[in-house]
Amino acid sequence: MKIETLKTFVEVAQSGSLATAAARLGRTPSAVSMSLKLFETDLGQKLFEGERKDRLSPFGKDVFDLAIRQIKQFDATVDAIEARASSEHGLLRISSIPSVAASVFPTLLDQLTVEFPGVRLDLRDADSAQVLAALRDGVADIGIASGSQYFNGLTSSVLFQDRFGLVISANHPLHQSGQDATINGVFSFPFIRNELCDHIKTEAVRDLTSAAPVTIRNTQSLVALIQTGRWLSILPQSVVSILPYDCVFLPIDGFNDVRDVCLYRQQETQYPELLTHCTALIERQFSSA
Repeated sequence: MKIETLKTFVEVAQSGSLATAAARLGRTPSAVSMSLKLFETDLGQKLFEGERKDRLSPFGKDVFDLAIRQIKQFDATVDAIEARASSEHGLLRISSIPSVAASVFPTLLDQLTVEFPGVRLDLRDADSAQVLAALRDGVADIGIASGSQYFNGLTSSVLFQDRFGLVISANHPLHQSGQDATINGVFSFPFIRNELCDHIKTEAVRDLTSAAPVTIRNTQSLVALIQTGRWLSILPQSVVSILPYDCVFLPIDGFNDVRDVCLYRQQETQYPELLTHCTALIERQFSSA
């Protein structure tokens, strides 16, 4: 099975038309149709309902999801190979959760570009799941993510611990009241759950967050709703660095849970000196904080 076959199938599935897919791929409709027929023959199952190619079969939907992931991984691998080939002075790829990236990336840029002239840096902010996926797929050399997990080929250590607290608009009634935040007080208002609530260890609080009717996984969207002054949420304190001026972080009485923010690095790399030096810079930044 070739990657070109998967790309052809995905293009047809997304466009819903052989002609449109063929135009985007720079091929003739008949060639695209033949490619799909051969693919279905090899698989022994139909990928589409009917002949119009505008609706995937149940099997086709499963293949589509798998194909998308495979194409992304292939493209990332090609990018990584090409980047390495054009990096005479070294290449370092770092993926970090946004709340930490905001403080780490400026320091790394300042120091590494001076100490390693000509080095190529690829810095990306992403959620923890995406950071770990980039490390597992070999498209990141260093990762900073919430929680500690073990993976073959990676070393990890706790970079710092980040206390959970209330994130709220300065105009929210709870903040305007001047009263200390309590768990009961927090959950008497409309609450938005976020994926970092998975790291809360206190069972009673975790149960309350799980019962919230609204979950938002994108931090920027979450903060936008908090800014309205109606909603609130629980987040780690490091998000203060990316909060807008009209949102505040408050400790919650009697609630002292923390999340572990971990530093991951590849055990094998083409540029070990660069990787070791960068890791040390990151660790030093947080050990002195």
